[in-house]
Amino acid sequence: MSHNEFVKLLIIRTAGNFLVLFTIFGFLATFGPAAYYEILYRVGQFRGIHYSVVAEEGTSELGKLLVKYGQAAGSADYLSSILVGEKEKVLAPPNADFSVIIPKIGAAEKITANVDPSNEKEYLRVLTNSIAHAKGTSFPGLGGSTYLFAHSADNFWNVGRYNAVFYLLKELTPGDDVYVFFQGKRHNYKVYETKIVDRLDTHYIDSVSDVGERVVLQTCWPPGTDWKRMLIFAKPGSV
Repeated sequence: MSHNEFVKLLIIRTAGNFLVLFTIFGFLATFGPAAYYEILYRVGQFRGIHYSVVAEEGTSELGKLLVKYGQAAGSADYLSSILVGEKEKVLAPPNADFSVIIPKIGAAEKITANVDPSNEKEYLRVLTNSIAHAKGTSFPGLGGSTYLFAHSADNFWNVGRYNAVFYLLKELTPGDDVYVFFQGKRHNYKVYETKIVDRLDTHYIDSVSDVGERVVLQTCWPPGTDWKRMLIFAKPGSV
């Protein structure tokens, strides 16, 4: 084999190896966050971890309770908490003015109100540290439809920024509890329906619904993509 042929073969092999590694990297970057939270969720189920919600009368001590009893799924200590922590965990809202708690998936996230869902720059900035409440939709307790949305994380560098824990919304089924704290009061909801809709379908982003008061939770579907939207519908229900 001549020197030129050897160099050509080396270049081809190097380029081929690069493409293979790039494909693997892209796959992990896209679906890694989903796999991470899926594994932790399954480990939590295997260990028998149970989440409960702080009583309304304890809201003045929310910060202390959160530190004492554990972390929500988006926190830095969540991994160690799931693997070796206590099995009984109490979730408290990060902000009693506006937060959502979903015990089944261990989620306790603050909410930013009146975020324009049509303004990508605005909502991506908000989603770096909270769930977003769609501007123009109702607030809990007012009898309308409250629309809350987040990304399920489309790349590994967005984990913790775009609320990847919402990926686990897929685990919710009718009868599961959703709690929304608003202006210091807890509003109790129960899931009654789930839907997969087109990414351009916006008609649910409305303050009015045909069932009266409800909360709608939105995330991306399938996890790691922006192809469609998963919607979880919940209406008032007793604990």
